[in-house]
Amino acid sequence: MSKTTDAAGSPDAFKTVVFRGGGFAPRPRRWVGLIVFVSLILLLEFLTRTNVITSLTMPIPSDVFWTFMELWQSGLLFKHLVPSLSRLMVGAAIGCTAGICVGIVIGLFSLARAGLVPLVAAIFPIPKIALLPLFVIWFGIDEASKYALIAFGTFTPTVVATYGAVDNVDRTLIRMGQSFSMAWFSIVRKIVLPGAMPGILSGLRISLAIAIILLVAAEMLGAEYGIGAYILQAGSLYDLERLFVGVTILSVLGVLVSGLIGLMEKTLLDWRV
Repeated sequence: MSKTTDAAGSPDAFKTVVFRGGGFAPRPRRWVGLIVFVSLILLLEFLTRTNVITSLTMPIPSDVFWTFMELWQSGLLFKHLVPSLSRLMVGAAIGCTAGICVGIVIGLFSLARAGLVPLVAAIFPIPKIALLPLFVIWFGIDEASKYALIAFGTFTPTVVATYGAVDNVDRTLIRMGQSFSMAWFSIVRKIVLPGAMPGILSGLRISLAIAIILLVAAEMLGAEYGIGAYILQAGSLYDLERLFVGVTILSVLGVLVSGLIGLMEKTLLDWRV
């Protein structure tokens, strides 16, 4: 609170000063996203039922919902979903873990940076989907090629995000630790890794989104069950309801992955004010 004065200069009242030190911290808006999503679905329902949008290009959202319920009740949903989740978790775990480890090594050691950054820069722009036939030749058409494609696709963006996050750690904090004679490992564990964690988690959001894309591509080749195989079958039959059910499942999977990263941020970054 601050004291105000009248024209003679004597204090006469107290005035509340609004706190403006929030630091651009995001405010929770729990229902905004749901309202936007429901409004969009209702708009599509209206446009498709009134033939403003033809059923040849966009199915009626309620028909997509009932098709999903039929998939659920028949038990085929889990036959397609379980293999996809298994492939996604195994491939992404391998790729992201290796990417974080290599990225930290690049960020900490100059020799590793000099040797590996050009290699990563050469591999990163290659479309990973284009390498799928090569992975099939190397690992076979079974699960190993799918794991390898997802792992390789998530590896390079995770490496780039991780060593960039390590580079962005405040050097003043590192010098402060050195001035207090902290051991090298303690500096890495208590200063570098916590400081780099926001950038690493942001990179994981991108890497896991890429993993979902590569999962669909891998399952479209030589997979009997999986969301990608389901979408391929629906597309070949021009069954738009089934096709959009598969797309919706992928969208929900992406939202769940993003929510998981959000929980990790709350747990690992609770030190931020």
